[in-house]
Amino acid sequence: MPERLFVCTPSKLGAYTDCPRRYRFSYVDRPAPPKGPPWAHNSLGASVHTALRSWFALPPERRDRGALPGLLKGTWVREGYRDTDQERAVYRRALDWLDGYVASLDPAAEPVGVERVVAVKTAVLAFNGRADRIDARGPELAIVDYKTGRTGLDADDARGSQALALYAYAAERVFRRPCKRVELHHLPSGTVAAHDHTEASLARQVSRAEDTARDIIAAEKAVAAGADPDEAFPTTPGPMCGWCDFKRSCPAGVGVPDKEQWAGLDRGLTAPQAGPGGGQVGSA
Repeated sequence: MPERLFVCTPSKLGAYTDCPRRYRFSYVDRPAPPKGPPWAHNSLGASVHTALRSWFALPPERRDRGALPGLLKGTWVREGYRDTDQERAVYRRALDWLDGYVASLDPAAEPVGVERVVAVKTAVLAFNGRADRIDARGPELAIVDYKTGRTGLDADDARGSQALALYAYAAERVFRRPCKRVELHHLPSGTVAAHDHTEASLARQVSRAEDTARDIIAAEKAVAAGADPDEAFPTTPGPMCGWCDFKRSCPAGVGVPDKEQWAGLDRGLTAPQAGPGGGQVGSA
């Protein structure tokens, strides 16, 4: 009988690549270990992504900067912030990012897809993923991924992103149009990091994903056959341990200091802000 295809998303593959133990906690152990508290930078990223999705869902004549405060407030995720003052400061910063970003867009331009799921099968994978945006660039397509985190993204980041490459590979087959360009749109700086793949470079990224899938399949089979799960899914200790949702359930996390929930925000927003507290986000 042929082997079953490995069903995966970019997050699933990335979890194993970063740390097999984190993959096990996320996708194998049932019940899964409890996660740590929510992160403010995740809340911020989710809020901005959803606001942009809502902006593109508006009729073209209503896609203007004036719509942004209501869209962001309606999608705002409030978890992980130190206090109301910090949350309000981050909200205002996020609104500034969105305002500057949509000013660079053509409201009449319709993307091929927004938060669009694309899927493809290979000899090993049954891949599916949700691309932030898929644009038409003449006869070809481009994958757009929004970023709200660290600065300094460049073409190497776009080139090395396995997730973007898999989105492009899948989109080309779903829409039957060439899709080689991938872009990281960094909203805080207003910069775009782009890379144009070739058939060969996309094939290499797919091959890497298949190799990861084979490793996962082998580890899962070993556990099913009675192997020690800790040996089948070892830890990868490193700087990322402090950010792991399962740090408190992992031996590698013992002794790693807890990070504040808002530590992933821009440094200018992690220090206490002066001024009165209280009120709803966006009311100031």
